[in-house]
Amino acid sequence: MQRFAFRMQLKPGMVDDYRRRHDQIWPELVDLLHDAGISDYSIFLDEATLSLFAVLRLAEENRRESLPDEPVMKLWWAAMAPLMEVEPDNRPREWPLVPMFHMA
Repeated sequence: MQRFAFRMQLKPGMVDDYRRRHDQIWPELVDLLHDAGISDYSIFLDEATLSLFAVLRLAEENRRESLPDEPVMKLWWAAMAPLMEVEPDNRPREWPLVPMFHMA
């Protein structure tokens, strides 16, 4: 397993909607993420900047790179696009984060 972390950017006034949608995450999306080798996925909010910090575990043989081709992922991204900064295909803009310290 490897850890992967990245930052995303929420738009002003969208904190409650973002939280509510994730509280009601679609079961088929959760299944897709698990099937792609993603587990232990958390997203944290920096309230001062509206930056979202995501950290997850990737199985050695994961399919994270294939997720943009999945219909359920495309629907989720389209639903989330009004709430956050996105790429032209509606996937959230991601800024990878460099590991600096880890304590097990």
